[in-house]
Amino acid sequence: MTTPHTAAAPSSAPTILRPPFTEETARAKVKAAEDAWNSRDPERVALAYTEDSEWRNRTEFFRGREAIKAFLRRKWETELDYKLMKELWAYTGNRISVRFEYEWRDARTGQWMRTHGNEHWEFDDSGLMRRRDMSANDYPIQESERRYR
Repeated sequence: MTTPHTAAAPSSAPTILRPPFTEETARAKVKAAEDAWNSRDPERVALAYTEDSEWRNRTEFFRGREAIKAFLRRKWETELDYKLMKELWAYTGNRISVRFEYEWRDARTGQWMRTHGNEHWEFDDSGLMRRRDMSANDYPIQESERRYR
């Protein structure tokens, strides 16, 4: 099994997890993504994507690292105390599918929320994500119901 030290390259280095994926490298890729997103650092997260990466995030469609960074800054201004869990669902060749769950507190209302969803990822030969397709649903929870802290 890949250790946390080898699962993800430093934020300024190219990824070391390239397709075609094995179960081990797919799991490591998912864990590296989870760790990056939990940093809530748009600059760090965006480095995992190609310069012209295509995204669908719910009803938003956009392309490129600058759009990704803008999206993430906006996201984490409204989704406070964000904590994410990603789980490998399936993989083949240069594609990975995950299910995820995350919790956050709405900046406007203070209401705790849980979001469930699925993502489909497609990677280029160097291991950067060139396509991300995400679907999700949100529902309110009580602070006492939180699973991720």
